[in-house]
Amino acid sequence: QVHLVQSGGGLVQAGGSLRLSCAASGRGLSREVMGWFRQAPGKEREFVAAIAWSGDSTYYADSVKDRSICSKDNTNYAVYLQMNNLKSEDTAVYYCAATYYTERYFWERSQMYTYWGQGTQVTVSS
Repeated sequence: QVHLVQSGGGLVQAGGSLRLSCAASGRGLSREVMGWFRQAPGKEREFVAAIAWSGDSTYYADSVKDRSICSKDNTNYAVYLQMNNLKSEDTAVYYCAATYYTERYFWERSQMYTYWGQGTQVTVSS
């Protein structure tokens, strides 16, 4: 069982930055991949970024890859999503999630993730 607790988010002006955090606990974490997803009102949940606990692999959606950094703290089992130059279209509820599928092919697929954080609202004002 894995438990994910998110923090961060809130209201930020367009062009600004924020950092989301996700603290993970539970068994088997070192074998998992951590993902970030977001869901805007009336839209489907979409992939944002992912990072593997083992090694340095990261992966980003095209919409954020030039202005986001996904990082991790292996000691404390925390992952972070730093987003810069925020745009109004970044407004959404953001979720961290964990999957045991280590092949990058699966990282964009929300249905492959077993555990989810509680979600945190990010609102970008223009």
